[in-house]
Amino acid sequence: MITISDSAYKQISKLKESKAEPDQHLRLFVESGGCSGFEYGMSFDFIKEDDVKIEKEDLFIIIDPTSLSYLDGCRIDFDDGLTGKGFEINNPNASSTCGCGRSFN
Repeated sequence: MITISDSAYKQISKLKESKAEPDQHLRLFVESGGCSGFEYGMSFDFIKEDDVKIEKEDLFIIIDPTSLSYLDGCRIDFDDGLTGKGFEINNPNASSTCGCGRSFN
C-alpha cells in the first residue's frame, strides 16, 4: 500500500491539470542510478496493461509491478516551505538513502 499525503495530492492535481493530457496519470517509478543505487522518478504517462493503480479521490498514481516491489509501504509527501524539497518519498524498504532524497539502496 502506498500513502499519498493531502499536500502531495493537491500538488499532483495541480500538475496534472496544467501539464498532462486528459487520460494521463502520474507514474511513480524506480530506476537504476543515483548516488545510492536506485532513484525515484515521476512523470505523466498513460496506463499500461500491467500497471497498478493507486487511487486517492479522483487521482490515480500508476506504478509498474517491478517498481511497486521497491515502493510498497512508502508515503508520498510534498513540502513547499522555505526549505522544502518538493516531493518526498518516505520508503521503509530503503536500507540507506542519499541526502538529495531521490536516491536509495
